[in-house]
Amino acid sequence: MSTQTGASAKPRKPSVWRAFAQPAAGTMLFFGFSSGLPFLLVAGTLSYWLKESGIVLSEITMIASAGMAYAFKFVWAPLLDHWQLPLFRRCGRRRGWLLLAQLGVIAGLLAMAWLTPARLEAFIFATLAVAFFGATQDIAVDAYRIEIAPVEAQGALVAVYSLGYRLALILAGAVALIMADHAPWRMVYVAMAVSMALPLAANLLAREPDAHRASAASWGAALRASVVDPFADFFRRYRWQLALLLLVFILLFKIPEQATVGGVMGPFYRDMGFSKTQIGAITKIYGIWIGIAGTFVGGAAVARWGAWRPLGAALVLTGACNLLYLWLLLHPGKLLVLTAVISGENFMLGVLGPPTVAFLSALVSREHTATQYALLSSLVNLPGKFLGFFAGEIAMAAGYGGFFVITTLSILPAAALWLLLWRRVEAQIEPYPPQARGAG
Repeated sequence: MSTQTGASAKPRKPSVWRAFAQPAAGTMLFFGFSSGLPFLLVAGTLSYWLKESGIVLSEITMIASAGMAYAFKFVWAPLLDHWQLPLFRRCGRRRGWLLLAQLGVIAGLLAMAWLTPARLEAFIFATLAVAFFGATQDIAVDAYRIEIAPVEAQGALVAVYSLGYRLALILAGAVALIMADHAPWRMVYVAMAVSMALPLAANLLAREPDAHRASAASWGAALRASVVDPFADFFRRYRWQLALLLLVFILLFKIPEQATVGGVMGPFYRDMGFSKTQIGAITKIYGIWIGIAGTFVGGAAVARWGAWRPLGAALVLTGACNLLYLWLLLHPGKLLVLTAVISGENFMLGVLGPPTVAFLSALVSREHTATQYALLSSLVNLPGKFLGFFAGEIAMAAGYGGFFVITTLSILPAAALWLLLWRRVEAQIEPYPPQARGAG
């Protein structure tokens, strides 16, 4: 609840420079790289390997939907909040879980390289393992980020994290595709596993957040603290009506982005007549840097105006960018058109990232950091992941053009909810008041 103490003092406007200069920013660069690498290797780059192995489009999108593990990470997130790994106690709770996940990702990538799609069932199991440990990384990193710095600094941390994340996307996307033109895919995945050594070393050198939790007195108390309390706390703080509206909004607003993250885009680019090297150069190198520029614009916007207003503008523009692919359908094989499409989409995807994470971070309680953030971030991705799972079937039935139109129209309900929630969110959830953001 707000108080009147010091109401006459003029709030200090947030400093963009201070937000980006905080010590935790350097750590988040490496942690972002660690999170980005496995995600694309199971949700994007993998589709090229599968297509070259003779797997049909509908099966490619289903296998590449191993990334749906990220949408269900809230199921095991309570473990990261309430159980410290016995063999990793010296690293602390957050870094210990992150270290285990990093080792799991490395082992899973090596297993994928050894098995190859020739042994498809075992290969799928290894892919799921990479997705599981990659999602566990995300839980640990998100909890670390929220606990290492205050809410108003989260936009900048997300921007730096996104820089590391997108550098990993360059490696796992562009570099991997270019390597695959000159070396077997199994060697590409071995190289990706080796690259995880750098963020693993950064984790060993990082500082553990100063967050302490008392151990539960019994198994019943532990179950209540880890499973029941995080959900009850959310509805208690925001009341049922606002809490439900927030959850519906969270479910809807990233559907256009998530629906095009999975296995459908690789086959689409190939069907448009582009080589793997062209795809890697434009979408995974040039496009990533455009996305990084957008991320820092989004981070600066959050540091200056808070999360809600930049989030509303970015979600509408990002959804509309899916219509750009209709232009590419009219000009297949044209590198200039591909470059223009990727420029618009990746820039807006970058802008959308920081306000999304800052908004979700403002919703969580410090008592249930990992669990609540994992749940909210899973809800953000779940509907789009679900649509992405059937993306191949939709694209085969409605055509690529119909698929992109459907994903664009899906943003309309979220935009309406954003307008409905505007005043209540700014009054109850934003980390600092509108006058401090210079909103007037």
